[in-house]
Amino acid sequence: MDFWNQYEIVFDSEWLGPMMFLGALVLLSFGYPVAFALGGVAIVFAIIGIVLGVFDPIFLTAMPQRIFGTMSNYTLLAIPYFIFMGSMLERSGIAEKLLETVGILLGKLRGGLALAVVLVGALLAATTGVVAATVVAMGLISLPIMLRYGYNKELATGVIAASGTLGQIIPPSVVLVVLGDQLGVSVGDLFVGSVIPGLMMAGAFALHVLISAWIRPDIAPALPETVRKEFGGKGFFGRVFNAIVPPLVLILLVLGSIFFGYATPTEAGAVGSLGAIVLAALNRQLSWESIKGVCDVTLRNTAMVVFILFGSTAFSLVFRGLDGDRFVFDVLTNLPGEEVGFLFVSMFVVFLLGFFIDFFEICFIVVPLFVPVARQLNLDLVWYGVVLGANLQTSFLTPPFGFALFYLRSVAPEGVTTANIYKGVIPFILLQLLVLILIIVFPGIVSFLPSIAKT
Repeated sequence: MDFWNQYEIVFDSEWLGPMMFLGALVLLSFGYPVAFALGGVAIVFAIIGIVLGVFDPIFLTAMPQRIFGTMSNYTLLAIPYFIFMGSMLERSGIAEKLLETVGILLGKLRGGLALAVVLVGALLAATTGVVAATVVAMGLISLPIMLRYGYNKELATGVIAASGTLGQIIPPSVVLVVLGDQLGVSVGDLFVGSVIPGLMMAGAFALHVLISAWIRPDIAPALPETVRKEFGGKGFFGRVFNAIVPPLVLILLVLGSIFFGYATPTEAGAVGSLGAIVLAALNRQLSWESIKGVCDVTLRNTAMVVFILFGSTAFSLVFRGLDGDRFVFDVLTNLPGEEVGFLFVSMFVVFLLGFFIDFFEICFIVVPLFVPVARQLNLDLVWYGVVLGANLQTSFLTPPFGFALFYLRSVAPEGVTTANIYKGVIPFILLQLLVLILIIVFPGIVSFLPSIAKT
């Protein structure tokens, strides 16, 4: 013990907490699976803390109760429902029909195809909320067409990747479900509060496309008239009806039931899953093979989320036992500017981490550290959750590890480079940050619809 006492300052629990946090980030940056990186770091630092006499093993006795609490969490049950719904809609052909139809409708405009991608991205976001499905579908269908008709590679790839991320802020969104659980607020309130910010994001993307096409017509030309006539002939209005009405009905069933208080997000997710099955059947895409594939995707993604929750639970227990939460709380509550200082630091940390790790890791590692401080500063947690969701949306676009960039790169045709995609998303990242600043400066953008829903 004399040896350890000699280095008492170095090994004090006040420093073990930050070292534990940095250790987890280092492992994640090397690509270790999130759940095992968090759990492994927790075990290592728990042993170090016990050996040094600064960690009470009684903290570990809460682990089983926390795990069973996670398994019985009714709010988190919405995650497999929304994943199932998104995967089933991906197989139903709804994205292909929407893109073809809206592309022809807007084909007369300069940048019409890119504008169609934004509108379809917003519609798919409100029906699936799954980034991978949306980006891959639009990348396969619309990117070759835009390139064929002379669209700039950066604009084409940027608008597809950015529009695909709208599912993280436009409800129903898995990000908002996880944030609701971590913040301890109603997921329904987060859904309602994120509607206007989500539409602002889509509007900003559309405006960027229109202005870019107006300033430089060569980067986003209109479709040739011969092409529009070829696709928009007899029966076109019937195609428009069949392509647009079914997803709108599904949006009304899922979001309308939440907004008007008829169902919880979990119940609405179940309704949406059933609706997705019906749409797949109507499009003659429903089979035992497709159901098995959708269930496999749902099981894999849900298991990933649950195991990350287990790892983050172990991490948070040990981190708290080492007084790491107290260290972070003291630092954040003593920042200059109080609320403004906390908002700036928390948003900067989330944005910076988005360059390197996924939103699940950020939600389960960093957000729990911010919640006590946000409560202490009397921040509206619903508003703070929407602000975090808007910030987390950028993590899908920021190089080098933005997931939307990887999804698009995997389906991009020959001739489209990774550099094209990285350059293309930069204006859209800036637009996302602009909307983020607006909802921070004007909180009424978030609180307006929830206040109406409660009256």
